[in-house]
Amino acid sequence: MKKVGLYFGTYNPLHIGHLAIANYMIEFTDLEELWFIVSPHNPFKKKSNLLPDRTRLNLVYEAVKEDDRFRVSDIEFDLTQPSYTIHTLTYLKEKHPDIHFCLIMGTDNLESFPKWKNAELILKEHDIYTYPRVDHLTPGLSEHPRVHMVSAPVMEISSSFIRQAIGQGHDVRHFLPDAVWKEIERMNYYR
Repeated sequence: MKKVGLYFGTYNPLHIGHLAIANYMIEFTDLEELWFIVSPHNPFKKKSNLLPDRTRLNLVYEAVKEDDRFRVSDIEFDLTQPSYTIHTLTYLKEKHPDIHFCLIMGTDNLESFPKWKNAELILKEHDIYTYPRVDHLTPGLSEHPRVHMVSAPVMEISSSFIRQAIGQGHDVRHFLPDAVWKEIERMNYYR
């Protein structure tokens, strides 16, 4: 059965840290493909400079379109809001019964994972590939047989830093894939 990693995020914007983690997961784990799952705006969170869903989806697509190890998905755009990972996984399993879907997340998300809707069911049926995050210790779940702690590089770059830097007029082109930087500049996003 094909093993596919699901890398969820708002990607506001996608940056080189996301791509470094994705590349590491494909090259240094047993994942055969990685899907960027672009998350829609969460109605319970402040919007604060969140680009429209389709704009963020397009930016991710432009960044990875030439790498056949990656796919970009808008699956959560059409699911009931707020989106819960268990609903997305259930839908994907029904649509692709021949694929074993795994989650990709940082240690920060693994810390809060026990509070997720149906966390036990997710862990029963799916593997979780976890990469290190700055200031987050190895969570208790790291010993679970379905959790794979991956020694990916620690990335201190964040989308919020990039948005703030652009808003202050800084040139942060080397923090972003070229296609993403060009579109942000062309459309004057985050200013």
